[in-house]
Amino acid sequence: MSDNVAHALSGAGGGIVSMALTYPLVSISSRLQVQKNDASKDAYKNTLDAFFKILAKEGPRGLYSGLSSGVFGIAVTNGVYYYCYEAVKSVFEKAKGQGKPMSTGESMLAGAIAGSAVVFATHPIWTVNTRITVRKGADGDDKTKKPNALAVGAKILKDEGLAGLYSGVMAALVLVINPIIQYTVFEQVKNKISKMKELSNFDFFLLGAFSKLCATGITYPYIVIKSRMQVSQNSEERYTSIWDGFKKIIANEGVGGLYKGISSKIVQSVLTAAFLFMAKEMLFDWAVWVLVLAGARKAKIANKA
Repeated sequence: MSDNVAHALSGAGGGIVSMALTYPLVSISSRLQVQKNDASKDAYKNTLDAFFKILAKEGPRGLYSGLSSGVFGIAVTNGVYYYCYEAVKSVFEKAKGQGKPMSTGESMLAGAIAGSAVVFATHPIWTVNTRITVRKGADGDDKTKKPNALAVGAKILKDEGLAGLYSGVMAALVLVINPIIQYTVFEQVKNKISKMKELSNFDFFLLGAFSKLCATGITYPYIVIKSRMQVSQNSEERYTSIWDGFKKIIANEGVGGLYKGISSKIVQSVLTAAFLFMAKEMLFDWAVWVLVLAGARKAKIANKA
């Protein structure tokens, strides 16, 4: 069995670790992204204000709304992404000859293929996660039993059909550029630094943080539009397309509306990516040995690069 499965397993494990560590920031940034009425008494003014209001109204559990679907989603997302990315990467490297890394263009193409596969495989999971996360206790007080991810998914399917689970999928496909930027920056900077020294786990942490900072800063307006399209909206508020979303946000909220929650999102994204890359590298050899013990591959430590 190729290294692709080991990369998929370690990527999924790294994703679970990073998501669990940073989920409160995921919750806060999602709520800020979909907030349209900033004049409301309950409106969140900024990341810190959102943190204290969620704690006061919903308790610590409010910061972890949708955690189970988020953890499941990130595990599937990273597993599919790394498997596809490494598969395409191995094709390019075999064609070029052993020891020659991918070019920038090849890294971007590998990222585009892997990212597109992830969107179609996991978009319904993230639609469910977004709707759970942004409910803000609207279904009742804290004692009210909240529906789980399966119940929310079933309700979307019943009320809106399969199209409801894929709300905002076009914006998500545009956002494939986010991991393309992220992994291209990561691979190219890693290749340059690895020529000068052996990379440590902390180096992978810093590389992950830097690459995600570049990607999120460039693509954030699309993240806001995707989040809003995933949330159930009435006919007047609904965005019929990405361009329609841009026009309505700018008309009603100004350019700043495209960047709501960016501070918490950047902190969350950077930390998530940093923990992900560090954890993935630490878990890779373990994933290889799990496959060896399962009889799925020969007892050989593969090259992580």
